[in-house]
Amino acid sequence: MIQVQGISKEYGDRTLFKDATFSINPRERICLVGRNGSGKSTLFKMILGEETPDSGTISIPKGYSIGSLKQHLEFTKPTVMQECLQVLPVEQQFDNYRVEKILFGLGFKDKDMERHPSEFSGGYQIRINLGKVLLQNPQLLLLDEPTNYLDIVSMRWLKGFLSSFPGEVMLISHDRDFLDAVATHTMGISRQRLRKVVGKCQDYYEIVAADEEIYEQTRVNQEKKMQHMTEFVDKFRAKASKASQAQSRLKALEKMDVMEKLSSEQDINLRFHFTEMPGKVIMSGENLSFGYKPEQLLFENLDFTLSKGDRLGIIGKNGKGKSTLMNLMAGELTPVSGEIKKHNATVIGHFGQTNIERLSPKMTPESEVQAANPDLSITHVRGICGAMMFEGDAAKKSISVLSGGEKSRVMLGKLIANKTNLLLLDEPTNHLDVESIEQMVQSLNDFEGAVGIVTHSEMILRNLCNKFVVFHADGAEFFHGDYDDFLSKIGWGEEEDSKSKDSSPKLSQKDYKHMRAQLMSERAKMVNPLKKKVEDLESLIDECEGDVEDVTDELERTTDNDKMVELSLKIGKLNESIEKAFNELEEVLPEYEKLAADYDEKIQDLESRFFR
Repeated sequence: MIQVQGISKEYGDRTLFKDATFSINPRERICLVGRNGSGKSTLFKMILGEETPDSGTISIPKGYSIGSLKQHLEFTKPTVMQECLQVLPVEQQFDNYRVEKILFGLGFKDKDMERHPSEFSGGYQIRINLGKVLLQNPQLLLLDEPTNYLDIVSMRWLKGFLSSFPGEVMLISHDRDFLDAVATHTMGISRQRLRKVVGKCQDYYEIVAADEEIYEQTRVNQEKKMQHMTEFVDKFRAKASKASQAQSRLKALEKMDVMEKLSSEQDINLRFHFTEMPGKVIMSGENLSFGYKPEQLLFENLDFTLSKGDRLGIIGKNGKGKSTLMNLMAGELTPVSGEIKKHNATVIGHFGQTNIERLSPKMTPESEVQAANPDLSITHVRGICGAMMFEGDAAKKSISVLSGGEKSRVMLGKLIANKTNLLLLDEPTNHLDVESIEQMVQSLNDFEGAVGIVTHSEMILRNLCNKFVVFHADGAEFFHGDYDDFLSKIGWGEEEDSKSKDSSPKLSQKDYKHMRAQLMSERAKMVNPLKKKVEDLESLIDECEGDVEDVTDELERTTDNDKMVELSLKIGKLNESIEKAFNELEEVLPEYEKLAADYDEKIQDLESRFFR
């Protein structure tokens, strides 16, 4: 268990958090939320010992292992398989199957195992690093935005992996659906405070909102009380009969700790502007085919239609052609065959993955928005900048000093500077925090035109899209229906491919015995403490319930009033103990049953590789 006690961190005159105290307990999966720049990654660095708190302590047990996802790409082995095997203990460095299970889940194929890591894109190299961390099986996983380089299929796999991870997890992600699928606890950084609650993101935000509402009511009441006291002092200070009372209230006023009004948390304020068009169909694709090499088509004979009110999700694994289709729709590429038809009145707003790179480092948010629509008044331009959280001097910062999230907000500002009726958005939520993403989804739902969006967020797909272009191994196809319809009728075939990997070599008796003994030892280490906890709680409940019966019998027999009070109090305390034990049992029992089932499944899997 890690104990964090009273830590604070400042950079110059900016305080990230102060007097923060929390613990990371066995089997907890904590999702860390907070606005961009609030200090989430800094907290991770402190736990890793890469940064030091200004005050307070972080206590980590001796020998406690922590694994974290590194963005630094450095590989020392000639193949992906060897690169990953080297992180296993020496006695396990023959277990190719274990490596394959992790890497297949992260989107790698059989043929990738013998390739050199440097042959892969930067995103897939990050996946190799992620695979190495997961294979190390540390006691605590610290994962900062692990989904940034994953597609939907590998994200869904990682959700399942982390949900059954036998140790502790602390996770940062802008994908709320992913967080909620994994979390047992949510911890947030807000107003320089850390708060940890049981449950999902929504539970945390509801508790914070309720607390702030109570604080504000209390502050208003205090303000009224102080005003009345001040008026009393001013009115009666000079009157001899009331002077002592006035002096007393003046002293009370001076001793009061004044509750400051909470500053409003700045939110992105997106509102996409619609321009009318007479027709219904905004864009369509007919027999569309494209490939960067004519003999290697990414997709062919694709048809789709976008009308006013449509929300088209473009989904699939990375590298299949999603961004390519988006660029075709935006007119930046030309199809090999077929055509994209647009209504004469179609006006496109395009947010491409590389558009951020087109921002001029010498310009400012204000000048970029002005350049997007020179007809706008400076007042209107500054209003857009303010809506994108660039108020006052912040709108005059050089683009070169902005973070990725800030540049994304500049691009969104350029989009809303013009009226459109078709929005084409390629991963628009990268670099945005959870609050900004939810604001974007709401704004897109309110938009009267059509939307095409590339995203790996299942939350966005569920809450926004009514039709899809789905990229898979054989090309692309159009699907009409919402995301849950897609999952039930088509689903992700690649998921089944990674689950049904049965081509691993049969284990020798020596390897089987060694691996089974190791697995049983690990099972005992992880499961037995939980089993004992369950048994102890059940015994405590039985014991307390028996005591309640005995004391109740005694209460019914006694006629002494003092004794009655004593016995009633005793019954109350026993019932409190029973309720507390039941609450603990409700938390521990599912954890124990799931962990035991996970290890039983691993043992069965191992046996199937030996006895087949």
